[in-house]
Amino acid sequence: MSTDSNRNSGRLISSEDVDERKFVVALARGLDLLRAFRPGETLLGNRDFVDRTGLPKATVNRLAYTLTTLGYLRFDEHAGKYALDTGVLSLGFTLLAGADTLELARPHMRALAREIGAAVSLGCRDGLDMIYLETIRSETALTLGLAPGSRLSMLTSSMGRAYLAVQDDAAREALFEELGRNEGEEKVEAARRSIEDFARDGCCYSFREWHDDVNAIAAPVRDLRNGRWLVLSSSGPASSMGEAYFRETIGPKLKALAARLA
Repeated sequence: MSTDSNRNSGRLISSEDVDERKFVVALARGLDLLRAFRPGETLLGNRDFVDRTGLPKATVNRLAYTLTTLGYLRFDEHAGKYALDTGVLSLGFTLLAGADTLELARPHMRALAREIGAAVSLGCRDGLDMIYLETIRSETALTLGLAPGSRLSMLTSSMGRAYLAVQDDAAREALFEELGRNEGEEKVEAARRSIEDFARDGCCYSFREWHDDVNAIAAPVRDLRNGRWLVLSSSGPASSMGEAYFRETIGPKLKALAARLA
């Protein structure tokens, strides 16, 4: 079975991982369309879907029609393009409502954001990206922070690097191989160096790498109930929050919170 569609959607799936008797290709392709939307984008056309998924135009047309009929996409006749509809939103809220760790984390994240004057976020892996589950901004300072549902590069974000750091060697190398094809070996090497930081400091950094004026730090959290890794991160403007502040002040507090949540 071809895995081209899975690569474009950000899912790391090889033919060895899939039982073809159980795998529903049409469902996977439909989800590829939904995952084609990026943070800040509200409308995509058929050509966008074709370019981002690698699927034939005829297949895209049928999938888009089906998803629109089911309420997961909405067609804007004026623009001639599709937007995500409420069906997707309801699935996301269902996930977040059932996330016990997130409910536990919120008051602690709020207290930490207030104490350090920086945004504090909780995220998890989604395919080859990291996705924000929650962000708490500081009430005492002007801080950065992406909204829940925003995606980050696994290679250039501190959150993604912390996730990579806690994977076993085989899983990490498989991710690096796929990420290298998508984003380039230079970013892979930078992420490898950040994992050396984790071995020394217990957290990972991204100083002006994800964005020119953003510094960030992240620490992993083991979600034992759901058997997965989550990641706590903190970010702020590099112009006013230097590397030393993240290493010496935020780092120990973030690690302590991660340990408490685990």
